[in-house]
Amino acid sequence: MQPNASPLHAAVADDFAAVDRTILAQLASRVPLVETIGHYIIESGGKRLRPLLVLLAARSLNYPGDRHVTLATLIEFMHTSTLLHDDVVDESHLRRGKATANDAWGNAPSVLVGDFLYSRSFQMMVEVGSMRVMEILSGATCVIAEGEVLQLTNIGNPDIDEAAYFDTIQGKTAMLFEAASHSGAVLAEASPAQEEALKLYGRYLGLAFQLVDDLLDYQGDADAMGKNVGDDLAEGKPTLPLIHAMAVGDAEQTKTIRRAIRQGGLDHLDEVLAIVNETGALEYTRRRAVEMADRALAQLELLPESCYRDSMAELAHLAVERQT
Repeated sequence: MQPNASPLHAAVADDFAAVDRTILAQLASRVPLVETIGHYIIESGGKRLRPLLVLLAARSLNYPGDRHVTLATLIEFMHTSTLLHDDVVDESHLRRGKATANDAWGNAPSVLVGDFLYSRSFQMMVEVGSMRVMEILSGATCVIAEGEVLQLTNIGNPDIDEAAYFDTIQGKTAMLFEAASHSGAVLAEASPAQEEALKLYGRYLGLAFQLVDDLLDYQGDADAMGKNVGDDLAEGKPTLPLIHAMAVGDAEQTKTIRRAIRQGGLDHLDEVLAIVNETGALEYTRRRAVEMADRALAQLELLPESCYRDSMAELAHLAVERQT
């Protein structure tokens, strides 16, 4: 499978190959459609950053076993299940340059296969056999669900401030990054200080990735991104570029963005693109992303020097340098 071979994965190449094999084995179902949709979404070209975080965190602390492979796999299944559900909720038609599962098979099969992957992840959680890991991941699932609901309730609401925005992305995106690196640390029996450092590393890395995602919605390349520029605006999502533009823009600019968020769609896209550029909102969003990446990097000082720590540092740089 391995659509993700890169220097970032080199340090844990054997572990990552084992994750790929485990993914294929765990997708097995007596219902053919479950396997078909599961393979489609799993193999759709994602970076698999969350399972990578598990492997790197565990190995950075000299974890000698193999349960981190199961842990990495189940976290990828958790992530994939949320993608299936999110695309239904958002009525998305394109992800990573391919038709979404709901576009190809319909909403009901997508939701139900998402449920299957989610349930399978809990079976694997039991296999890992750590109550601490179960505590971290079961708690994370609740926070992630709350984050998704919070985002849904904020659709079309131009009164969201920056604090509320960060609260939302901490739940819907950063929480699974945090749970990945945190659970990997716990599996490796990290010291309390190292455990906290890897937990925070994942949190800040996840925030940096989401900030850049929200930035690229207003300045990315549609072909490279695999989705359309302006998708967030079309859905009426008040992300940081819009929030900051409203905070610093003049009355007319603020009025235009508020109207665009309330109405959704792309009727005001050109106006909004001009405003987020004129107000420096995109540069501000990138600065906040860099700030989060720097915070993530600072956490790595508590880890011993290794190729695994180096890969985690590269991940933090990738978070803010990427264009997709």
